[in-house]
Amino acid sequence: MWLKISVAVHLAAVGVSLADHRLWPWSLAALVLNHALLVAGGLLPRSRLLGPNWTRLPGAAGRIALTIDDGPDPEVTPAVLDLLARHGVRATFFCIGERVSRYPELARRIAREGHEIGNHTEHHRYVFSLFGPAAIRREIAAAQASIGGVCQVTPRFFRAPAGLRNPFLQPCLAELGLQLASWTRRGYDTVNADAQQVLQRLTRGLGEGDILLLHDGCAARTSEGTPVILAVLPALLALLARQRLSCVTLSEGVPAAA
Repeated sequence: MWLKISVAVHLAAVGVSLADHRLWPWSLAALVLNHALLVAGGLLPRSRLLGPNWTRLPGAAGRIALTIDDGPDPEVTPAVLDLLARHGVRATFFCIGERVSRYPELARRIAREGHEIGNHTEHHRYVFSLFGPAAIRREIAAAQASIGGVCQVTPRFFRAPAGLRNPFLQPCLAELGLQLASWTRRGYDTVNADAQQVLQRLTRGLGEGDILLLHDGCAARTSEGTPVILAVLPALLALLARQRLSCVTLSEGVPAAA
């Protein structure tokens, strides 16, 4: 929708300026506003300006979704899986395609233990949001192929690197049958080495339907050298149990027809 609106605004601005050159400041203002909205929609990970974006589970009575990004990581992911298994919890892992290909047994373990695998692009380029439609499609389609080839599953959900995107993303997702999912709250555990602060960010106001974000790849380390996710998960999972909040995968929490 925003691509169509943007094209219409540009055509109207040109038409108005050609019809009456005295109106060019208004045309320029309309173009600036148009681009500001597009940029804001891409820079705000939870925004729906650029298309559908799951930031919460719909009608999730007593359920939350735990999502884990940037893996699989041979050092961190096995310990994360052990913790989840110990607590009987399933999560959604947004995996990087080339990492799935590099660590196929670990990726297959994620799927085998009942967790969902989402698409987090093939290479996790931080300039992903600057790509044009062809490059965006290549990154996403390559990750679909990598994950499908190794794990024999087809991801249903996509998450952009750092949550940043542009107006070209949604048409590519629609073509590839993917749904964008961001989060309700995140702990910034790739940059914050204080596990207690990360836990507080994740649990402050925690409620039904929340989608939580942690990282097994690129995880910050505590002062003792422990990946932050491993320092946070035991306390987080214990709190969820006390509050009677069960963890579900995104596919379990979001209706297939949604």
